Amino acid sequence: MTRKSLAEVAQRMRDIDIAMLSTKTQSGEIASRPMSNNSDVDYNGDSYFFTLASSQMVADIAADDHVSLAFSVEPGLFSGGGFFIAVTGKAQLVRDKAVFAAHWTPDLDAWFERGIDTPGLVMLHVRAVHIKYWAGEEEGEVDLAA
Repeated sequence: MTRKSLAEVAQRMRDIDIAMLSTKTQSGEIASRPMSNNSDVDYNGDSYFFTLASSQMVADIAADDHVSLAFSVEPGLFSGGGFFIAVTGKAQLVRDKAVFAAHWTPDLDAWFERGIDTPGLVMLHVRAVHIKYWAGEEEGEVDLAA
């Protein structure tokens, strides 16, 4: 197993828009859903996603803040095959409009017509604890818990 720096993994993540965000439901099952990072990809171990407070995902995170994110790039886009990333981390529910504004992109207007003033808008801030990656036959990890 190899070790890459967070900066090296982040460089490979720049063009990945969609992550599968997984939470643990109140009944103990794992629920996953696709989430867009909205081009907020200056990756330093933090990911940001917008949703509505009424979603089941928000209820799941309020009960248990442990989450996972899965990112992938199809084989052929990088030499040596696909690139896959599994992130484990903790999610925080953010309700501060100033923080929303710092991460808002115009593409979000299609989903949230009133922008950062959309009633019930919540931002998920996922802080990575551990990252595992696979790139062709290479695999490795980055531990951010230290």
